Amino acid sequence: MVLNSMEKPSSSRKSSTKVKASSDANTSLSMLNEDLLQNILARLPAVPFASAACVSKAWNSLCKRILSRPKLSSALSLNPSLPDAVNEVVQRVLSEPIRPHFAIANTGTGFCTSKTLRLIRQSLGSNIPVIVTVANGIIGRDAITDEFKEVKWGALFSGFGEETYAKSINEGLVLTVGYLPGLKVEAVPLRRPQKSSQAPWVDNFIKDIKEYSAIASGRQFPVGIILFGEASSDMKLVLEKLDYAMPMDTIVVGDERGSFDFVHKSGNDSRIICSKRGNVEAVALVFAQDRDRSLGTIRFHVALSDGVSTVGPRYKAASVRSNTTDCATWLTARREGQQELLDGQSILLDINNLLDNHIESPDLYIGVIKHRKFSTGAEKPMPRTCVAYHGIVGGDEEYLYVDGIGIKTGDFFQFYFSDPSTALASLTKVHEALKNITLERNSKSFKGDGDNAANVFGGLIFACYGRGESFFGRPNVDSSPFLENFPGVPFSGIFCGGEMVRPCTTVIGQCEGASPFSCCLHVYSTVYLAMSYTPPSVED
Repeated sequence: MVLNSMEKPSSSRKSSTKVKASSDANTSLSMLNEDLLQNILARLPAVPFASAACVSKAWNSLCKRILSRPKLSSALSLNPSLPDAVNEVVQRVLSEPIRPHFAIANTGTGFCTSKTLRLIRQSLGSNIPVIVTVANGIIGRDAITDEFKEVKWGALFSGFGEETYAKSINEGLVLTVGYLPGLKVEAVPLRRPQKSSQAPWVDNFIKDIKEYSAIASGRQFPVGIILFGEASSDMKLVLEKLDYAMPMDTIVVGDERGSFDFVHKSGNDSRIICSKRGNVEAVALVFAQDRDRSLGTIRFHVALSDGVSTVGPRYKAASVRSNTTDCATWLTARREGQQELLDGQSILLDINNLLDNHIESPDLYIGVIKHRKFSTGAEKPMPRTCVAYHGIVGGDEEYLYVDGIGIKTGDFFQFYFSDPSTALASLTKVHEALKNITLERNSKSFKGDGDNAANVFGGLIFACYGRGESFFGRPNVDSSPFLENFPGVPFSGIFCGGEMVRPCTTVIGQCEGASPFSCCLHVYSTVYLAMSYTPPSVED
């Protein structure tokens, strides 16, 4: 670029100048101490870092050493301009060396998901899975100010007196980019043609996940799945079948309801799929072991903060009517051990009388204990017991009305209400459970300074939209277990329309009294996904 504004030298002079400049540069660089050079390279943004890795074999070796461990990078922007917001978060997540293996962007309804996806792909490339979803709020560090924020979309009141006005806040996004050497990542869609039965398509979805994992790792089951459901879909059957089909150590977390665009690869081709136009009910970001690469161990740890408490006796569903069009159920019930048939008005009157001492009216749900048989494909159905939450819509002199379907006559259920006290007690347990991950560095099973211990390098949060500052009375409560246990570690999150986490061997932090039965779709909860890395031992 400089030469274009100067008189061009002759070809021989130009050649000799290039040789001399190259020689001088190589001589200067070769004099740099290797540790110093590595320190310089480690401070480069992602794009110049990628160029530096191509300079020479020595530089490439140093760059590989710098990126020998997994990384997560995230940033949040509330800029109302979509191009500016994307530019802010992309510049922040690429401000350090990273080679993106996947990206998740969560936006408000004020941003177009397809445009957001296109802008992100222009910066991160077209060869990685990228998922863009509409969430009920976002969690993360501001790309410009570095301030940590929990933001729920809604009305922001400004001004004083008669000049007070409400401004709808629904523009912003949080971007999370991950580099996970040792794992392969792909977006797998759940497709279902309109007016077709859901069950066989869920079976195909699980089959696709298993096939991808087998190709990537030689193992039938992945390490983890981050799942995003479409707003109008009922994810209960999807989660129940996933819980049945996957081994206990496969993590499944996510958001039940939203809309999304994502990049799906088929062979060497990548294409954008929109949930609103592609008959896609869900998309799974699947993490599978890389059979060709093993650089230590990446583990997913899951913690759950409950936010509901039980109230009243157990009931047994008597008559049940399902409205598949509205995805709702009408039912009558009897108290456990009694014969009197109760309508919705009588049941809700009893429950509300028990909640009279609450200053604010809490949200109500029923937790239905379902004894069902599950199978995938041609397998023999096997009995399983699970709990499914259904929100209370209302009640009259005929029926109790709840959202969702799948309840049967004879199912037992109990009422639950949103309870900040339960949530705070559960958060204390989550805090202590996550703290134990960091304490592994001091474990006697590790020698020396603990460099071979598990290190948390990032995480994700899926919090109920009903929680947050309005629920607890102060900000950033849901994020506190991460903020206090892992200061400086990048993590991000969203406020959900339904928090998904399957009960597996690594779920930690649940309160005493939690249901002993399997439950994958929670209410008024917060799900924490912490990612840790243990480097290979010296013997390896």
